[in-house]
Formats: sequence, structure tokens, C-alpha cells
Amino acid sequence: MIIRTIIIALALIINMCTVDNFSYAGNLNSEEEVNITVYETINPAIVAIDAEIEDGVSSGTGCIVSSDGYILTGSHVIEGFKSVIVKTSSGQNYKAQVVATMGKNKDLALLKISPKKPLQTIKFGDSDTIKVGQKVLAIGNPFGFSGTLTQGIISRIDYKKGKIQTDAAINPGCSGGPLLNSSGEVIGINQSIYNPDNNISNIGIGFAIPINDAKKFMQLVKAANIAKK
Repeated sequence: MIIRTIIIALALIINMCTVDNFSYAGNLNSEEEVNITVYETINPAIVAIDAEIEDGVSSGTGCIVSSDGYILTGSHVIEGFKSVIVKTSSGQNYKAQVVATMGKNKDLALLKISPKKPLQTIKFGDSDTIKVGQKVLAIGNPFGFSGTLTQGIISRIDYKKGKIQTDAAINPGCSGGPLLNSSGEVIGINQSIYNPDNNISNIGIGFAIPINDAKKFMQLVKAANIAKK
């Protein structure tokens, strides 16, 4: 009788452990929770951009920097534009005005749309404090797949050229999108990829413009607009 009782007790313990293990397997780990939180918080502030150009459409990504519709992106995304259409994460389309652009070195542009209600905006980080090896996330519209999240690390910082190198997947359509830290702050604006097949696909070498350079760009634009008034 005692042996039988022990066997039943052991069976119950084993069953409880098995249930706990299955329950644990269904939970999210801390890294997954960070990724989900960052994405759900920031993605509403990310837009898809389609610029009509002479030989077709140039597609990219943009970051909403003010609730009244100012959007930061890459200047090469809208280079030679005839018209620019911005699509928000909620599916609204807006015709955008190109407010200002920078040269190829910095590759930044500021657009303006007129939203029907205030928009959610990105959070700015500090690119002067980033470190090689730091985890980063990128959100973009690669090949038209809007709202795509990828992750990687900062692989290298080129202080001379002012570029952040990352292995987070950045593909055509991601230009102008955010490079984010684990707090959901934008530390860079994704610019380009490097590979031997003429930038057709990603092999883990991507570049972003430090967000502090973008802040300076926007300050210059603001100052210039004030001077005009």
C-alpha cells in the first residue's frame, strides 16, 4: 500500500513538471518581450514612401518626427521625384511635400503631410553613446512588405564617414527607416547595404546615418524656415 502511494505521488510530480515545462515553453523570454514592445510602440510612427520618378517608382521608409506630419527619410528615396505618396501604418495615404534635402553624404530628407489627426512620433536616441556589439532593431518596408522588423547588432562605427554599420537586415525599401536601440529610441536612419550583387540583396552589411546628424539637419531646416518668416 505504501509503495503504491509513493508511485502515485511520483506520477503526480512528474505530470506537474511536464505541465509546467509545456506552460513555460509557451511564454515569451525577455528578449522577445523587448522586441515586441519596441515594435508595437514604434511601428505606428513608421511610414511607407513611394516616390514617382522618371523611370518608375522609388520606394522607401520614413519616420514621423512631429505629430503634425513632418517625416524624416533618405534623400535618395525621393531623388528626382514627380510626386511623393506617404502611407501610414493605419493604411492612410497622403500626398507629401518635400521640405528639405541634404546631399548624398548625409542622405536625409524632410517631408510634410497634412494628417487628419495628430500622428504618433518616434523617440530620439543619442548616437554618440552607441557601442559596437549593441543590439539593434530595424523597421522598414523591404520589397513592399510593410512594417517588417529585423534585428542584429552594431557591427562597426565609422566615425570618419559618419556611418553606423549593422548586420540587421536592411533591404531595398528600408532606406529612411529607423535603426533602434532596445529602449525603442531611434539611433540611426537606415541608408544602404553593401554586397557584390549591386545591392539587390542583403548579406549582413548595412549602414545607417547617426540620428544626431539627422537632429542637426532638422534644426537647420527649422532655423531656415524661421528666417524666411
